[in-house]
Amino acid sequence: MTSDPVRLGVVGLGRAFMLMVPTFQADARVTLVAAAAPRQESRDAFEGRFGGRAYADIAEMCADPAVEAVYIATPHQMHAEHVRIAAQAGKHVLVDKPLAVSMEDADTMVAAAHAAGVHLIVGPSHSFDPPVELAARMIDSGEFGRLRMIQAFNYTDFLYRPRRPEELRTEEGGGILFSQAVHQIDVVRRLAGGMATRITAMTGAWDPARPTEGAYSALLSFASGAFASMTYSGYAHFDSDIWMDDVGELGQIKSPGAYGKARRALEGLAPEDETRLKQTRTFGSGAALIEAAHNEHFGPVIALCDRADLRLTPDGVEVFGDFERRFVPAPTDPAPRRTVIDALVNAVRHDSAPPQTGAWGRASLEICHAILASAETGQPVDLKRQCGIPAKE
Repeated sequence: MTSDPVRLGVVGLGRAFMLMVPTFQADARVTLVAAAAPRQESRDAFEGRFGGRAYADIAEMCADPAVEAVYIATPHQMHAEHVRIAAQAGKHVLVDKPLAVSMEDADTMVAAAHAAGVHLIVGPSHSFDPPVELAARMIDSGEFGRLRMIQAFNYTDFLYRPRRPEELRTEEGGGILFSQAVHQIDVVRRLAGGMATRITAMTGAWDPARPTEGAYSALLSFASGAFASMTYSGYAHFDSDIWMDDVGELGQIKSPGAYGKARRALEGLAPEDETRLKQTRTFGSGAALIEAAHNEHFGPVIALCDRADLRLTPDGVEVFGDFERRFVPAPTDPAPRRTVIDALVNAVRHDSAPPQTGAWGRASLEICHAILASAETGQPVDLKRQCGIPAKE
């Protein structure tokens, strides 16, 4: 029945799953019925918390008739194989960003979902955040004229959070491009209608001990004539959350006393010790869930239109018009990522896809690779795999 909860199986019980747990617990439209993970401790914890059945093998989980959709929260380089297995089993798929690491894998995943007749959704990414959706609707309404420019920037400690060795190798999806830039790209594409045309970029890899890209700045143009400037640094110095009312990316209130915590935790650690530290952030390790008091965000974003500038905040959109300044709230929800569940339920129960389909994820991935290519050559890169926002029926 269309009102029945979507019966979801989860692949991967690491950090990405941990960040979705508060939403799964608070949104009755989804019920967790199965999981697949390599660690027995995580599987036991899943069964103890959610019931259902936990498997060591994804194919066995996807063969479970109780599962009708699958959330894939495994490391980036595993996404292609896991999406293929789920799609061939006839399951709708929500795959954590990025869609994949290589464009070839992205093509394979989109084709596999199409051949199986299942929906492929890429998320959560910050393009699902309620303030982003609110700003997109305001822009699309035409109330403020045409969108002209977007400025998006974010300064975090991303590169100094605990990492497995492959997370510091760009070719395996490590660094900030595939894990972080894709958020920013998704946000500006959502606001500008999706159809990017060309990008010029530079990147920075400035710490030999963590030899992957930790920063970038790019200029992205759109078919509409709008353009976006995007800047990101994960080098754990300036924290742009101070310009987001001291609200962290996950909607939590940040303590000034926590400054430098990420770098201090890594001091003197060998790679194997850092890997063990990362495991303490996974499901079943006793790690605490994030308590969100506000909507999630991905740093300051300002959309400039003909008759107003729109500043996205964790609580809504501040409108700076020709003659007035006002605030339009985007209420928070007990399920922090309810919009992701909206997309999943609409796809599974009503055959209605969100903007963030497999094709959308592939388009954002193309821009990640184009940033790397432009930084290497010093030349603009034309984009050929972009897609727009689907028209609403």
